[in-house]
Amino acid sequence: MFNLLSKLPDNTRGAVIMSLSMAAFTTNDSFMKGALAEVPLFQGLFLRATLNIVMLFVVLVPLIGPVRLDLPRKDWVMIGIRSCAEIGAALCFMTAVSNMPLANATAIMQTLPLSITIAGWLLFRDPLGWRRMVAIVIGFFGVLMIVQPGTDGFSGYALFAVLAMLCVTLRDIIVRKIDHSVPTTTVTLGAILAVWVASGLLSIGQGWEQVSVKAWAQITGSAAFLIVAYVTSVAVMRVGEMSFVSPFRYTALIWALLIGLFAFGEWPNALAFTGAGIIAGTGIYTVLREAALRRRGTSNPSR
Repeated sequence: MFNLLSKLPDNTRGAVIMSLSMAAFTTNDSFMKGALAEVPLFQGLFLRATLNIVMLFVVLVPLIGPVRLDLPRKDWVMIGIRSCAEIGAALCFMTAVSNMPLANATAIMQTLPLSITIAGWLLFRDPLGWRRMVAIVIGFFGVLMIVQPGTDGFSGYALFAVLAMLCVTLRDIIVRKIDHSVPTTTVTLGAILAVWVASGLLSIGQGWEQVSVKAWAQITGSAAFLIVAYVTSVAVMRVGEMSFVSPFRYTALIWALLIGLFAFGEWPNALAFTGAGIIAGTGIYTVLREAALRRRGTSNPSR
């Protein structure tokens, strides 16, 4: 696939790969949403993680490099923290997705550029000017429009999507503390194994159900698209300018709307739809603003 894209300009190729990555992540979520309609949550996650372990060694290792275990203790600690965050993200997001419209949960997750900017400011004293702070406040107001507390449209499961977003923020920000020499496959294996162990232990208390052929196909499809998502998410970091490529992450909202409508008969209400648009707009602004500051070589927090 990447050979077919090699003739395109770098930015165009990066935009295509980012869009493919978002499509793969969203399709993975939709397959799991379908499977969890008949398979208990922990059992479904355990089965998917089992398939992911196999696919990691069959697909990911040949494509992006071997797993290394001879790492310093500091890196293992950071991988451990990241893997725990992955457990929380998987459990919370799948709980949300299986009980609320796919597009709503996906929109909440698209606040990641905003939450990561805030986390970088709080934890690493990254510069944060008033313009981006205003964009972040407006973006999280968009989240409230999706969650809709105190209205008939409120779903408590939306709070699980918010918790998942916070877990993914921790997961992604902790990568900055892992040495660049640590292979992506090692970090990914740690996350998959953590979800595999946690969901396996939790499934003992939840009980197991017989898995139909349809559910097996959905879980297998979810696992396969998740691997595709991992591969493309690594590839996109190596192609094009991030200021051009990053906004294409919001194509996930388009995929979620289309899949939600045609596969599950879901469509966000007007308030949630508006909130999703606000999140996308403020997220794109934040990405472009950070890129502009990097090009200027400034760390002036007032900008």
